[in-house]
Amino acid sequence: MITSMTSREFNQHTNQAKKAAVSGPVVVTDRGRPDYVLLTYDDYLALTDQNRSVADAFRAMPDTGMIDIEFPRSRELPRPVVFD
Repeated sequence: MITSMTSREFNQHTNQAKKAAVSGPVVVTDRGRPDYVLLTYDDYLALTDQNRSVADAFRAMPDTGMIDIEFPRSRELPRPVVFD
């Protein structure tokens, strides 16, 4: 779940923002435009992991749990199409 709060709300309710970040990113807006994003450190590490696969990155995205998709491993790539 993505939470949004103004910069004023963030300054006045920092603990609330930190608690909300446990459930997902907190977007901090300035004059109505997104300006910053607050994440837990574990979520940050998951986003910046350079050794993860595309499938792992997709699974880490919020609200993708209901999508059923398979990503083939490099050794399991589909065979080329043969036209007879």
